[in-house]
Formats: sequence, C-alpha cells, structure tokens
Amino acid sequence: MKVIAKKAVNVLNISDSFHIAAPMNKAIDKVRAETVKALAANGYEPVLKKVRRLLLKRPENLTEQQDIRLSDLVDYNVKSVRSYQFKEEFQLFCLYKAPHWALRFLGEWCTKTMRSKIASMKKVVQMLRRHRALIMNWFEVKRQFSSSIVEGLNTKAKLTTRKSYGFRTYRAAKISRYHVLVVIPVPIMSHKYF
Repeated sequence: MKVIAKKAVNVLNISDSFHIAAPMNKAIDKVRAETVKALAANGYEPVLKKVRRLLLKRPENLTEQQDIRLSDLVDYNVKSVRSYQFKEEFQLFCLYKAPHWALRFLGEWCTKTMRSKIASMKKVVQMLRRHRALIMNWFEVKRQFSSSIVEGLNTKAKLTTRKSYGFRTYRAAKISRYHVLVVIPVPIMSHKYF
C-alpha cells in the first residue's frame, strides 16, 4: 500500500471483501485450534475435531451432511463457534449499498466483537479499524471494482513459477505458463500440410 501511495498518487486503493475474509478465516482457524487443545486438556469430548472446513466454508457451499454437522456445532457455546457466528454476521456488511449504513454496521460489529474477549477476533477488528478508509473506498466506487481477479491471477502466476522450478531457460518457463493458462502457442513448422 505504501508503494501504491507513493507511485500511483491518483489511484484509489480498495480493500474489498476478499481482503477481509482471509485474515478473518485465519483468526477463526487459530481460535478453533486453541479451543481443541483446551478441550482436550480438560478432558472434554473432542467436538471440534475435523470441523475446520465447516467453519471456513461459506454456508451456501456446504453439503447437506456438513450443514447438519454445523447446526449441531452451533449448540456449543465455545469461542470458535462464536467466532464463526461473527464471521457470518459480517457477511451482511458486503450487502450494504449506502456507505453511511455500512460504516454504522462496521462500527457496531467491531464494538460487539471486541466485547467478546476472543483475542484473534480482536486482532481482526483492529485491522479493520486501521483500514477503515480503504474498506469504505469500495463503497465510493459503488462496489463495481474488486481486486479478487487480480489476486487470482497473481496466485496462478506464483503457482506456475513454483511448478516450473528447474526449467533452465526463460523460454521454457514462459511456455509452462502458457500451458497453465491454457493458451498454448502454435509451434513454427518448416512445412505446411494444408
């Protein structure tokens, strides 16, 4: 962000839901791991084992069995389930159209989450408060722009670079990237058959 502010002065930097979901999911996973250890140390039933994906998946992507298992988990009043509920409640933030109401919701959500006394979620709230202006920029552009496509392409480029480790020439690495992006160049042939 510092580089963008220095090099591209007139550019509006946007933090969309993609940038918020990643730290929130990490926080939920950390809380889940801590809760599993605490329950095991106190001799309680391991109810949170093998539920990582349930807590991180979006509800609309859950299978029927996962949905049933998640509804059983919600009955337990443990920190990881409360963290999950905070995450799901925060999804409403992305549905707002008016910046004023979105900012009001964000403030109320942050206050409620800070009162929960869940350390990992408090860090998420502190991050959201630090980047409040960037988050509200998403509403300035009327929610039309998202950096998720660029982030996806960057991830794909990094993955291809890792996979092409060992190619000794630039040309070979370039061709391997074409193969991943499904844009395979046509080789130059000495003879034409048609």
